[in-house]
Amino acid sequence: MIYDLAVVGGGPAGMMAAGRAGERGARVILLEKNDSLGIKLLLSGGGRCNFTNLTADDKGAMAVYGRNHKFLFSAFHRFGVKSVLRFFADLGVTTEAGDKGRVFPKSGRAEDIRQALLKYLEKYKVEIRHGAAVSGLVARENAIRGARLRGGGEILSKNFVIATGGRSYPSTGSTGDAYGWLASLGHTVNTPRPALTPVVVKEKIVKKLEGLSLKDAGLNVLAGKKIVARCRGDMVFTSDGLSGPAVIDLSGRIGSLLSAGALKLEIDLFPDSEKSELDKKIRQDFHESNNKQLKNYLVRLTSPRLAPVILEISGLNGARAVSDIKKEERVRLTGALKGFILEVKGLKGFDRAMITAGGVATFEVDPKTMRSRFYPNLFFAGEALDLDGPSGGYNLQICWSTGYTAGDSVSF
Repeated sequence: MIYDLAVVGGGPAGMMAAGRAGERGARVILLEKNDSLGIKLLLSGGGRCNFTNLTADDKGAMAVYGRNHKFLFSAFHRFGVKSVLRFFADLGVTTEAGDKGRVFPKSGRAEDIRQALLKYLEKYKVEIRHGAAVSGLVARENAIRGARLRGGGEILSKNFVIATGGRSYPSTGSTGDAYGWLASLGHTVNTPRPALTPVVVKEKIVKKLEGLSLKDAGLNVLAGKKIVARCRGDMVFTSDGLSGPAVIDLSGRIGSLLSAGALKLEIDLFPDSEKSELDKKIRQDFHESNNKQLKNYLVRLTSPRLAPVILEISGLNGARAVSDIKKEERVRLTGALKGFILEVKGLKGFDRAMITAGGVATFEVDPKTMRSRFYPNLFFAGEALDLDGPSGGYNLQICWSTGYTAGDSVSF
């Protein structure tokens, strides 16, 4: 049998592409190497499935998608946030918006999103083949003619959508299988790297702070003395570095910058105050409680676990009375509170990364259709493309929009 469309990869982008083409009347087969579809989807939002963000397609905020953000304009116009909300509502999913525009199923169950997509595929008679690992594509006469199966055999189709994802969470089957075949067909594959992942630092002092959360802290990425990236939000110390939303959202940028040279992280514990303002406050506090020990003052100012570390990096004795602290020592203390410096060692690997940065170069793909510029019947969707955004539902919006666009664009 020759299908109208074969979709390789049964994640969110692949399911959307297959369903949309089926809705248009195409005979579609969806090839998935796992025993079920949407395994990685179930991990989104800590199992609650943060499936989009109310600001994900705002043109004024598109820069969050990085250097390739303009590639998404057409797909977001065709199938943006409102379309996604309507799509899932029509499939019976009640949703609610949380903080920072994050949208979840009201039930708090990622399984509801997966079941809605399965219902969509069933409604439009998409054939699903589980355990169908693809080992390569067959190209003849400037078109893709078939998909070779690892266990033997070939799937013939008029069109193909590659929605194989990246390399993050390899235990779910995301192992970047397609990168090699696509490169052999002449497509440029920008080096895949972990993104939305914790950062590892060189300093052992962070071990003392493991598990300590910082609320609404400032975070600067430094190359030499220059700030090359910045973020503000919540973070948490790990045994060997930093994690949490602010750190994770900067990790993709850190990964791309590390290849150019050493980087440092500068944590600002008081981002609402200028250094001079904080120094003035500390000076006034010292004057009002001049017999208080410095360590006790810092516990009140920061936290019981953070105070001794701040003393250590400031080189100050916490047993001293605040009245004994000289101006240059107070300035040093203020500097540590406004600029807690850690040197970046690297990023956690794909096993801890939420997504993959890198992938098929977007300049080789038509943004209006997701069609390959080399093969007229080859399309791409989701994380296989060199597209990534911050945490908070942005990356799933990429999947829905590019998947829908691909499925809406195939000719049959």
